[in-house]
Amino acid sequence: MKISELAHRTNTSIRSLRYYETKHLLSSHRQENGYRSYDKTAIERVRNIQFYLRLGLTAHQIFHIVSCGRPDSSPSPFDEINYPRCQEAIDLYREKLAEIKEQIATLEQAKTYLTQRLALFMSAEISEVRVRREA
Repeated sequence: MKISELAHRTNTSIRSLRYYETKHLLSSHRQENGYRSYDKTAIERVRNIQFYLRLGLTAHQIFHIVSCGRPDSSPSPFDEINYPRCQEAIDLYREKLAEIKEQIATLEQAKTYLTQRLALFMSAEISEVRVRREA
């Protein structure tokens, strides 16, 4: 498929796809006319890249994650040959997981605080309505 179709199917810009290529996160084949051509696996690869970008990883970090695997691109973090290459991906996963757990804890605290404050406001509002009715 052409770059425009890949951009459309992944809801990303052509400029981003070209950037992914410069960072070796995505590869294409050049047709005789010079146009980029992608196979169907590129769709899932772009979606994975976008997911990791949303997590806050850099292109360099993503490269280590997506390149971890067999030459046929199927992930194999337990393959002894690729273990040293995958160790950085494993470390990144652990680091990001710790960050996410920390964010969840912070959000849970915020949720508890807001729930308590809302309950106070609601009880004060109900008390005020009762006072008005009695007056």
